[in-house]
Amino acid sequence: MGTGRTTLRTSAVGVVSAALIAGTVVGLAPAAQAAAPSVRFVDITGDGGTVLSANVVTPAGADASGVHPLIVLPTSWGLPQVEYLAQAQQLADSGYIVLTYNVRGFYQSGGNIEVAGPPDVADASKVIDWALAHTPADPKRIGMAGVSYGAGICLLAAAHDKRIKAVASLSGWADLIDSIYSGRTQHVQAAALLDGAATLTGRESAELRQIFDEFYTSDLSKEQEIIDWGRKRSPATYLDQLNKNGAAVLLANAWGDTIFPANQYAGFYERLTVPKRLEFRPGDHATAEATGLFGLPNDVWSDTRRWFDHYLRGVDNGIDREQQIQLKSRTSGGYEGYPNWKSVAATRKKISLAESATIHANVDSGADGGVVFLSAILDQVAQLPPVASIPLLPRRWAAVWQSEKYGSTQQVRGTTTLHTTLTPTKESGTLVAYLYDVGPLGLGKLVTNAPYTWHGRTPGKPFGVDLDLFSTAYDVPAGHRLALVVDTVDPLYIEHNPSGAQLTFSSPADDPSYVSVPLREQ
Repeated sequence: MGTGRTTLRTSAVGVVSAALIAGTVVGLAPAAQAAAPSVRFVDITGDGGTVLSANVVTPAGADASGVHPLIVLPTSWGLPQVEYLAQAQQLADSGYIVLTYNVRGFYQSGGNIEVAGPPDVADASKVIDWALAHTPADPKRIGMAGVSYGAGICLLAAAHDKRIKAVASLSGWADLIDSIYSGRTQHVQAAALLDGAATLTGRESAELRQIFDEFYTSDLSKEQEIIDWGRKRSPATYLDQLNKNGAAVLLANAWGDTIFPANQYAGFYERLTVPKRLEFRPGDHATAEATGLFGLPNDVWSDTRRWFDHYLRGVDNGIDREQQIQLKSRTSGGYEGYPNWKSVAATRKKISLAESATIHANVDSGADGGVVFLSAILDQVAQLPPVASIPLLPRRWAAVWQSEKYGSTQQVRGTTTLHTTLTPTKESGTLVAYLYDVGPLGLGKLVTNAPYTWHGRTPGKPFGVDLDLFSTAYDVPAGHRLALVVDTVDPLYIEHNPSGAQLTFSSPADDPSYVSVPLREQ
């Protein structure tokens, strides 16, 4: 499968170029407004002498006679240091000193892209050192925030630097492997997007180039090496340190994030013992925060400022007394509050998969998860997720099970789980499971999906499959059905089905197959 890498990267560059042009405009648009005397562009010496390009925004009239809380903002993957200037100006107007810097390997900053490796974590501490030495920043009131790449670096830095007292991690990751290699399946469009952006705007380290190459070629002998590389860059690996250091953690993400799916944030959130808050909204990677980078009103950035106001400035704004989890459904407008992740899905309803089905591999049935970045944005702005005609899906390549028609609205909230028994004809393979909202005419709107890959199985011998589909919030209208569709090919993922492979799904009497759908209490 490595022969397809060049094509993948070439097509990805086109997509990335458009995304980055839009993202750079977002980042640059506020620059003219923020180009005031309170903005300084500086160079900071990071870990190992690497020079980091940065800018400092200080409150009007700030001088050495007083101290101000400090907020550090590492940039997103592929975006320049002016990305946050609109938000930095607003934070400075509220009394914060704000330092934003381009992470190593991108744009004017030196070094190579390390993907939130130890040098990036050390850089964050060096930036804080510089701010304390060169600005009237309070060493007891330090926060970090970031979108995407910056979000992951913030969490890692807070686990390694006790001076950080509050974090806002927006559209980030907790587990890098669970993000782009969930279900033991390469999320190839997500990886190609990151790879293309790095090629266009930065300098990949030799290690990163090797990781990308091994990821694309599906070389199982390198699997553990890639997993170990990812674990070193995952905040979940340092959870105990993060809890011990005690920084207040705000996590925010989008339901349709095709780079860092919602599941990995939800699981991480549950294990945090520090002051914490989890927010999910419609959209794809970093789209929920995007308008805020223009300086426009934005819920994510508003809550970020409230978070810092409370935990760095001691403002009694009530954010600590609100429900810790705030969700917005993809199909309805208001926010819903929950005390914990378990309470999001008050009940579960099972759909029986009693009827056996056999499908042939290697052909896309027409059911798929859409296009990275673009499909979930369309869902966000127009409530138009990927669709498929469920009656017309060819049963040779797609297994389909449907629920009864629902007499009332079904508010799906949380993580749908699939349990089935699978008998493959080959030792390796990939399946992709989709949950659809099916209307009266049979048109299915995608609710959620997830891939699953296996290796080393005995052909003809059944084994159990348990798969968590990506977490979501979606309202299924009365009169509609839910349908589970399983096929073997999806453009979002690399599949591992040998030629001629077949998959049989069965439901033994002593271990029945089902889909368990999480529902909000009504």
